[in-house]
Amino acid sequence: MGSEPTPFTPEDQALLDRLAVRAVELHLEVPAILALEGARPLSLVAGQTLVFFEPLVQALFRFPDYRRYSALIERREAIEHLLRRIEAHADQAHAKRHAPAGPGGAPPGKA
Repeated sequence: MGSEPTPFTPEDQALLDRLAVRAVELHLEVPAILALEGARPLSLVAGQTLVFFEPLVQALFRFPDYRRYSALIERREAIEHLLRRIEAHADQAHAKRHAPAGPGGAPPGKA
């Protein structure tokens, strides 16, 4: 009965992936996942709130993908995709941090 969700464009996927990478770089993957999981039922309201605050945000920060993000965040499948990307990048970062040291005690690839 429900319509098929529109697939993400490559630009949408790249934006969500950049957000996921940045959350992991800042070691904010757990707060990001909690916030996204908690806000999932309010995704439409969150997207509209972002639209409302756009003039203020654009005046303070240079964020060229702001409109694309505010439209994406209204889609529940985008939140799910972002959650999966954060978890994947967090797993990669965790594996890299806990990889056994290479010869001479240097991390692999840094010898």
